[in-house]
Amino acid sequence: MSSNDSVLHHNILVVDDEEDLLELVRYTLAKEGHSVTCVDTGEKAVDSVRQSLPDLIVLDLMLPGIDGLEVCRRLKGDLKTREVPIIMLTAKSEERDVITGLDGGADDYVTKPFSPRVLLARVKSLMRRKDAELRTQHDTIIQIRELVIHPGRHEVKLQGESINLTYTEFALLQFLAKRPGWAYSRSQIVDAVKGEDYPVTERSVDVQVAGLRKKLGSFGGNIETVRGVGYRFRA
Repeated sequence: MSSNDSVLHHNILVVDDEEDLLELVRYTLAKEGHSVTCVDTGEKAVDSVRQSLPDLIVLDLMLPGIDGLEVCRRLKGDLKTREVPIIMLTAKSEERDVITGLDGGADDYVTKPFSPRVLLARVKSLMRRKDAELRTQHDTIIQIRELVIHPGRHEVKLQGESINLTYTEFALLQFLAKRPGWAYSRSQIVDAVKGEDYPVTERSVDVQVAGLRKKLGSFGGNIETVRGVGYRFRA
């Protein structure tokens, strides 16, 4: 499969209330072979996703009516839509806004103004991860005590109960749980979960880990911080 083939035929929903930006993103993605649907409000975004599930969503944080954060929370809280990767767009570059988006369930973020090439690189990265997961339907189930991770189903169960994880949280948990006891640096985690040379702050990795620990409850303590290194899953 060529590099171009890997990005063709994906259905992407773009949500932004700025007409010029909406057209720029639509053109950039369509030029790469994607099928693009554009809407300009959070309400339309939720309705669109529930009517036809996209492969990925590019979602502006600041929207009229319900904002991007609320849209993200609703979609990630729905079993039918939670696995759709979301890239959050924000005009704010402050760390707290990035953290807010990630904490709300976004899988990635791009700050405005941005180069179309940067957005396209982020889209390709998420699509490569998603496509790779589809090719690992027969991966061995990971089981650590009462935690069961099923890569093919993109499913995590703890004591028999399903855990609602974002796309990135699932990838992070799977990566750490594959080799219990091994310590990984934040940069190694980013390379494995996001792709090599991905421009992300160490703080955003910490946010994802914190969110994962919270969802796992008392079992979350098995994701240990290794001082001066990064993280490991307790053996």
